[in-house]
Amino acid sequence: MSDISKKCYRLASDLTICRIVNGMWQVAGGHGYIDHELAIEDMVRYHDAGLTSWDLADIYGPAEDFIGQFRGRLLELKGKEKLDDIQALTKWVPQPGRITRSIVNENIERSLRRMNVRSLDLLQFHWWDYNNPSYMDALKHLSDLRDEGIIKNIGLTNFDTERMQIMVDSDLQLVSNQVQFSIIDRRPEVKMMPFCLRHNICLLAYGSICGGLISERYLGRLQPSPAELDTLSLRKYKQMIDAWGGWDLFQELLLTLKRIAQKYNVSIANVATNYILAKPAVAGVIIGVRLGIVDHRNDNTQVFNFSLDKSDCDAIDAVCTKSNNLFEIIGDCGDEYR
Repeated sequence: MSDISKKCYRLASDLTICRIVNGMWQVAGGHGYIDHELAIEDMVRYHDAGLTSWDLADIYGPAEDFIGQFRGRLLELKGKEKLDDIQALTKWVPQPGRITRSIVNENIERSLRRMNVRSLDLLQFHWWDYNNPSYMDALKHLSDLRDEGIIKNIGLTNFDTERMQIMVDSDLQLVSNQVQFSIIDRRPEVKMMPFCLRHNICLLAYGSICGGLISERYLGRLQPSPAELDTLSLRKYKQMIDAWGGWDLFQELLLTLKRIAQKYNVSIANVATNYILAKPAVAGVIIGVRLGIVDHRNDNTQVFNFSLDKSDCDAIDAVCTKSNNLFEIIGDCGDEYR
């Protein structure tokens, strides 16, 4: 079990991140209207609260532009030296096809320009179609850019263990894989986590509070109708809960989490996040931010103020033993996207 009291994690020799990473998928749409000016102001507030790491992607609408504007705002407010306190972890998500060095260069240069940086802290690579092996070409070109200092570190998003083995066998140097990992979705524990521990690769976990479903808001509530699930995240993770064991079992889990939360005077979301952060190989948990709409900064930072004991974990695990095996239903990490 890792030390939850430590707010930061050394992902690589030149990259230390906050263990709570601000997720920016929510600015891409489907989570309410995001006002640009309010968003940038909120990003400064997250930064001031010590939540300095951001997870984004070239396909997350204006996310990379927001980072560039946020850097400009922080420069005005705090000075140039404070820019080094930001960790921006972006992704490149190309459509599968032939990948050349020029295609890679063009896309990485666009991200650098949008984010207003000279190099990328972490480039997380995603590929939709394993039947097209050009993802290996892409990773080799990205590795060249890393060797040139344009990319500092290379990670993955939603790759399975089989494909990662191919990469390791090809001597590709990877620091992380971003995967769905929660009390509900424990598929990474089957193959991915042991593999990453063997090869010194970290996991960045998303979906750990199921888009907000793992919270007091849904404790004791009847199963929400599709109309009540008013964000893409809620709809996505409600389907995961249905596959896992359904709403009644989910209520049993929420009640268990609530009892534990009361013990430490924290929130249900804090307990769910803490549980995943304590898993081996997990460097950080990505919690989505709806900038300018909802503020979870103070609540998120409570995660570092307690550690779950064995009785807490046993109580959570006892509920999970009643659930379906999502690895058998869905497959390995990322298989839900392919």
